Formats: sequence, structure tokens, C-alpha cells
Amino acid sequence: MRLLFLAALTLALAACATTPFYAPATGPGRPGYSELQIERDRYRVTFRADGAADARLVENYALLRAGQVTLRAGYDWFIVDRRSLDRGGSYSGPRASIGVGGGSWGGSSGIGVGVGLGFPLGGGSGERALASTLDIRLGRGPKPDSPDAYDARQVVHALSATARAP
Repeated sequence: MRLLFLAALTLALAACATTPFYAPATGPGRPGYSELQIERDRYRVTFRADGAADARLVENYALLRAGQVTLRAGYDWFIVDRRSLDRGGSYSGPRASIGVGGGSWGGSSGIGVGVGLGFPLGGGSGERALASTLDIRLGRGPKPDSPDAYDARQVVHALSATARAP
């Protein structure tokens, strides 16, 4: 029973550790969101994860930031002109690791060997990504009828609930 509890606790902590926080980046190439104004109504928005994270979540965080930038600039909608996803890796199968360590205390010394196995337990698409970048164009009035056009208020409302605050 104790082993089962420790395994569940480890899985819960691992899930928290791999879900990125939605927060501003503290510098170039650092985790978090950032934006660059290219023209009066054009921005490049990026969300970068600390390590490879669920690709869908990384893309949603970039869309959330695009909606926030759009509203902050006084616009109603945005169109994604270009999107890119920096995939950190998409391997989602089992993993194995081996560790060796040694030490001494007092007049005694010892060595230890550990073997670890990891298995993905569902959740998410299995695709991993480091960053999502969107080139967006902002507009006012009715949203254009395009699959690449987003109502900024609806995006912010829908995706804010998924954002994990630090």
C-alpha cells in the first residue's frame, strides 16, 4: 500500500512539473510568453515551455497571449498569418534509466545502483513541443470568415481557465 501511494505521489508531481506556467518570459529564449510588435497592427507572439510540454497546451498558451495582445491594443480579432511549432521531441514510449552512486560516512563506504522505468499513462496527444510562435494581424469590427481568424474576447475567455499561474 505504501508503494502504491508513493507511485501515485510521484506521478502527480511529475504531471505538475511538465505543465508549463503561463507567465511572461524573463528574457530572450526563456520560458513564458513574449511578443514583438512588427507593424502597427502586426505582432509575433511566442510561448516557450521550460522543457518539452504537451504541444496542444503550448499552442493554446500562444493563442491566449495573442488574444490578450489584441485586446490590449484596442482591437477585436486577430488572424494568424503564420504559425510554427518547435517540437522538442515527440517520443512518447517507455523510457529506462540507470544510475550509479557511492559514498562514505565515518569508516564505512558503499555503492548503489538504481534502475528506473517510465511509462506514459495517457493524457494529451503525446506530441511534445518547446515553443509555439504566431504571426498575427489585428483588426476591428466583425471577425472575417476565415479558419485562421479568432475573436480575441472569446479566445481569452475560453483559454484563460486552462492557464496555470506560477
